[in-house]
Amino acid sequence: MIDRTPLYASLIALLTTLPARADCVLPPAPSKVPDGTSASEQEMLSAMQTLKQYDGDVNIYLKCLEFEEKQMRLSSGERETKHNTAVAQLEKVASKFNEQVRVYKSKHG
Repeated sequence: MIDRTPLYASLIALLTTLPARADCVLPPAPSKVPDGTSASEQEMLSAMQTLKQYDGDVNIYLKCLEFEEKQMRLSSGERETKHNTAVAQLEKVASKFNEQVRVYKSKHG
């Protein structure tokens, strides 16, 4: 039987000496947009606050991507792809919400 202790010790030493990497994590989009035909004013306001928080989280994510690119841990192409994916997701959710706001306003004047 081969003693792998030196191999494991070397691997652990290597892993602990690698520079720390701050991975940027795309925030999850809000899971639900209220239905403007049946939502209360409070539900619409709550959804607006959730969307504002999500927008802020996406902006932090985009800044993280820029930082990772400047640190040469992310290529320009990778950053651009991730940036575009995040912005498209944000725009999709915002569009759904805005559509429901229009429905809500048309119902409630």
